[in-house]
Amino acid sequence: MIRKPITVRAEEGLDARPIALLVQEANQYASKVYVEFQNKKINAKSIMGMMSLSLGSGDEFMIVTEGDDEKEAADGIEDFFTNTK
Repeated sequence: MIRKPITVRAEEGLDARPIALLVQEANQYASKVYVEFQNKKINAKSIMGMMSLSLGSGDEFMIVTEGDDEKEAADGIEDFFTNTK
């Protein structure tokens, strides 16, 4: 299991389009991918779950990956947020 803290850098936070792209990124991996935010643990492969988080600019959350390609999944999600502004 890998846990990485991530900060939302997008000025407008995460709305429908970036969330859809995040879900696509998460679905590329066989590992389980979760986002932990404000005592919630959401499957990052679920668009409805991710929409329920309402992540805003500057919010910090934890990405959790578990499985055969967990390192690649954690790095891919981290890269996604690094490049989403």
